[in-house]
Amino acid sequence: MVELDVTDIGSIKAAVARAETEVGPIDVLVNNSGVSTTQRLQDVTPDDYDYIFDTNVKGSFFVAQEVGKRMLARATGTAPGTYIGGRIINIASAAALKVMPQIGTYCMSKIAVVQMTKAMALEWGRFGINVNALCPGYITTELNEEHWTTEGGAKLVNMLPRKRVGKPEDLDGLIVLLASGQSHFVNGAVIAADDGFAL
Repeated sequence: MVELDVTDIGSIKAAVARAETEVGPIDVLVNNSGVSTTQRLQDVTPDDYDYIFDTNVKGSFFVAQEVGKRMLARATGTAPGTYIGGRIINIASAAALKVMPQIGTYCMSKIAVVQMTKAMALEWGRFGINVNALCPGYITTELNEEHWTTEGGAKLVNMLPRKRVGKPEDLDGLIVLLASGQSHFVNGAVIAADDGFAL
């Protein structure tokens, strides 16, 4: 396992270099980082804003950039290694597609990830690098599992189209497809996996 801090550019560079040294060139990146705060927009402080954007946007961008540079170098023959094409899957959020109260800054950050995905797909697609965005809905994780048992969590679940929260494995098939050679014609896509929440 290689640890990195997405808010530290030096950590990103070191982690990607170490990963490639230990296991070889990175052909697939699942670019998943995200934090949030819960408050109304009038209560967002500069620290709150930086906390969210430094992780969700800046961190995601520089992780993808570092891996993308290495993919581009192999694609153009300026770095050693066999090049079979690259896949970058940026994890955005259904909150990029449907604005929700009290997490407005998070929504703003995740739509930035969507636009970042499209820009990367446009610039890097001709080098065989497919960049797509996955927009999950509410997924149970270690960080939020207790929330779903609270009154607020239950109220939120009741507002969902099928009144259920997803599991991490509900995203597996789509991620495997986007990482595979079978997705060679999918580039710049923004795919919701939210059980219909953003409709």
